[in-house]
Amino acid sequence: MGSLVGHVVPGFGFFIIGLWHLLNHTKLHALHPKSYTSSPWFPTSRIKYLELYLIILGCSMSISMELFIGPTRHQPLDPDGTIPSNHLHNFEHSNISLTFLTYALLSILLDKLDPPAKTGLTHLLAAVAFGQQLLIFHLHSADHMGVEGRYHWLLQIAISMSLLTTLLGINYHKSFLNSFVRSTSVMLQGVWLMVMGFMLWTPSLIPKGCFMNLEEGHKVVRCHGEEALERAKSLVNIQFSWYVLGVTIFAVIVYLVMVKLYHEKIEYQSLSKFVLDDDRDDVEAQKKANNNKIEEPKSFLQIGRS
Repeated sequence: MGSLVGHVVPGFGFFIIGLWHLLNHTKLHALHPKSYTSSPWFPTSRIKYLELYLIILGCSMSISMELFIGPTRHQPLDPDGTIPSNHLHNFEHSNISLTFLTYALLSILLDKLDPPAKTGLTHLLAAVAFGQQLLIFHLHSADHMGVEGRYHWLLQIAISMSLLTTLLGINYHKSFLNSFVRSTSVMLQGVWLMVMGFMLWTPSLIPKGCFMNLEEGHKVVRCHGEEALERAKSLVNIQFSWYVLGVTIFAVIVYLVMVKLYHEKIEYQSLSKFVLDDDRDDVEAQKKANNNKIEEPKSFLQIGRS
């Protein structure tokens, strides 16, 4: 994960999952605003567990890259069986992937067995995954004092929002705003991971007064002096505020478009039903009027004959 591709690919995955949840939560709430109930994952029409299968595939690839494909000996251990210091990052990142892999596998199992606490337990599994992610990034073996540390520290804010809203979803599963914030925070995680990949491993994007240095097999951004370091950290803070605002605006626009789209469909259906009922009432009224007109002469002739 300590590279451009290692941040951009998982970041794109987080963004797609967050956007997928945002679209489905908004659609579900627009169609059923009174009976809305949040879901930790959403099935597709053809492959029910496609979302969970993609999480399993992505996490399996991440673990393989971190522990077996990436290391020079294609295994992360020293000859004596210990973990070398330059592979601590690999084990930390693979633990995050392993937790999300466990969440996806157990979510499929819970859905197949369908126990009474299925929804709550699935939310709990997702919360454990986000909690593990937050813990590892908070106690990351990377440098917390440099520019990369500031990126990781701000990433923890987005992870904390995902963790908090997932925990609230166990009890407040009928709250659309809670689901909306959770989906947006997952999108923000993805966007910020992609930003980290480009800003930390693209030489032309490194802040002025800083440079890339190879340390323990990983490239790390270092700065010339305290002033350059503080300037670089301030630029990271400004970037994060911009992306938070941009993701929020994007999420609200998606919500407005989805609500307008599906709310209009509901109105058109109800209007057509209303018009159809009126037509039926008119036809029935005409039938009754015609029957009355036919019955009146019959009753008059019968009286005349009598």
